[in-house]
Amino acid sequence: MTITNEQQIDEILNRGTITEILPTKEDFKKVLLSGKKLRFYIGFDATSPTLHLSHAKNIILMEKFRKLGHEVIILFGDFTARIGDPTGQNSTRKQLSRKEVLNNVKKWKKLIEPLMNFKEKKNPPKIKYNSDWLSKMRTEDWIEIESKITVPRLLERDMFQKRISEGKPLFVHEFLYPLMQGYDSVAMDVDVEVCGTDQIFNALVGRDLMEKIKGKNKFVVAVTLMENPKTGELMSKSKGTGIFLNASPLEMYGQIMAQPDEMIEILFVNNTYLSLEEIKKIVSGNPRDAKAILAREIVKIFYGEKKAEEAENEFNKIYRDRQLPSEIEVFEIEQKKYPVLDLLCDSKLASSKKEAKRLIEGGGVTKKTKDNEEKINNWKQEILLEDNMVIQVGKKKFIKIKIKVK
Repeated sequence: MTITNEQQIDEILNRGTITEILPTKEDFKKVLLSGKKLRFYIGFDATSPTLHLSHAKNIILMEKFRKLGHEVIILFGDFTARIGDPTGQNSTRKQLSRKEVLNNVKKWKKLIEPLMNFKEKKNPPKIKYNSDWLSKMRTEDWIEIESKITVPRLLERDMFQKRISEGKPLFVHEFLYPLMQGYDSVAMDVDVEVCGTDQIFNALVGRDLMEKIKGKNKFVVAVTLMENPKTGELMSKSKGTGIFLNASPLEMYGQIMAQPDEMIEILFVNNTYLSLEEIKKIVSGNPRDAKAILAREIVKIFYGEKKAEEAENEFNKIYRDRQLPSEIEVFEIEQKKYPVLDLLCDSKLASSKKEAKRLIEGGGVTKKTKDNEEKINNWKQEILLEDNMVIQVGKKKFIKIKIKVK
């Protein structure tokens, strides 16, 4: 039997992470209250080496269902990742090699360990790979599956319609992607699929296949994408935008502090374990203070209390108190005079001389010694370097000069 405490169930369903439940929220809650053990799954295509906080909120939600006593499956789409989900894409995604995908999966498993208890013996979360069934399917198997869904049904996808109307190519492997994702539900015989709102179409294709092949219904639990309410911007692993789980404690703390004010409550609701009452009280105060609490709470989840405190202290030291970081990367040189554009590029403070020039002209480059601090304003100059001199670019980049003794 599972935990059927209505208050606990309502807290999960009404927190704000879940935006829609199909066919109905009432039916889903009724089954949860019945004590029936359900099989949940959420899928991820391992298309990049890292995950961000919008992925993390999905794992946090799945862990809540697992703690109620339900079976939870984390499905890595190692097969479908090599195809590329066309969702939200105006052009065809780059196809990945199997080696690239498996390397990404290995990193992902490590990243989600702080969010889910894989050491649980009684009801551990399960990890599956859809290559276990999709890679073994025969032509006749696919023909049988394809006979269950019509072409007009697949063409209902808005991005397919957009591609066609714009005269852009739509390849067969992309057209069939919803069938592949949909068949994952059949292969695992699941009761519930958790997905982002951008994946509802694929999840409903899976629901259709479950009904036609297994003769059973599947609930679709759609969760927020955590988009910025003002700009509509999303965290994206493929575009490299967001707060990423492979960031160091200080980097993660800083990325959260850099979030716009309108994202504070969204991140609290979806990425912390604080109650809605506590969150409401915090966000009603000063935004900077609320962000500091938020950053500490999230870093604590991934790295523990001590690392979170250290990250907060270091952040305040650098950005509030304008002091140098406790640890600065050392750049070793042999000559004391160095063309400033070369210095910034060679030390990787700038990616190109063009960027280095722009940074200097914008007043973003400073040299610091024990007794002096000075802006570098002339991009044509050679600067005289000293041992332990610090070069700072912007607010976040530092190097310490170490002159090699010949």
